[in-house]
Amino acid sequence: MFTGIIEEIGEITTIAPSGDGWRLTVRAPKAARDAVHGESISVSGVCLTVVGSTSDSFDADVMKQTLDVSALATASVGTRVNIEKAMPVGARLGGHIVQGHVDGVGEVLEVRPGDQWSVLRIAIPADLAPLVVDKGSISIDGTSLTVSAVSEPSADQGWLEVSLIPETLAATTLGSRAVGDRVNLETDILARHVERLLAFRAVSEGGSR
Repeated sequence: MFTGIIEEIGEITTIAPSGDGWRLTVRAPKAARDAVHGESISVSGVCLTVVGSTSDSFDADVMKQTLDVSALATASVGTRVNIEKAMPVGARLGGHIVQGHVDGVGEVLEVRPGDQWSVLRIAIPADLAPLVVDKGSISIDGTSLTVSAVSEPSADQGWLEVSLIPETLAATTLGSRAVGDRVNLETDILARHVERLLAFRAVSEGGSR
């Protein structure tokens, strides 16, 4: 479990085929310093398991299913990634509950820089649009953010906007995002639970008529 508060920006240094997936080596000195085999680390919002480490890097396997549903599939050697280690028990929840289970991939539609803020507009898949609400929480590339605007339900293309403060621009990879970039999206777990409950209720009510 993660909070979406990024601890450092890492860099993918090696990508090697591993079965039908990949084995990544990620240079991330803070995370690798005390990383242990089997622990979870969020890499741009994707929960990966450490299978080896050095003093400044760690190795993790990425299975095909993860590549199919996340923007990691477009990563290459040199790609910068957001890094967060799992939340320790008893720590403050600075962001929101992030599982590291990517729901889908969005595409940056617009970047509006300001004097202090930068606003990203991101296209979202149709199946995720109902789970995103204005002023709700969203994880983008593993970063916990608040939705500042969202498209109307009738829109042909669903989108969301997030406003990035200087700290977020400097401390995460979101500050270098450009139009056309693909990003990992994880919606709020509470919204997903509500959607599931409503789906079962609709089936139950339909069968009782």
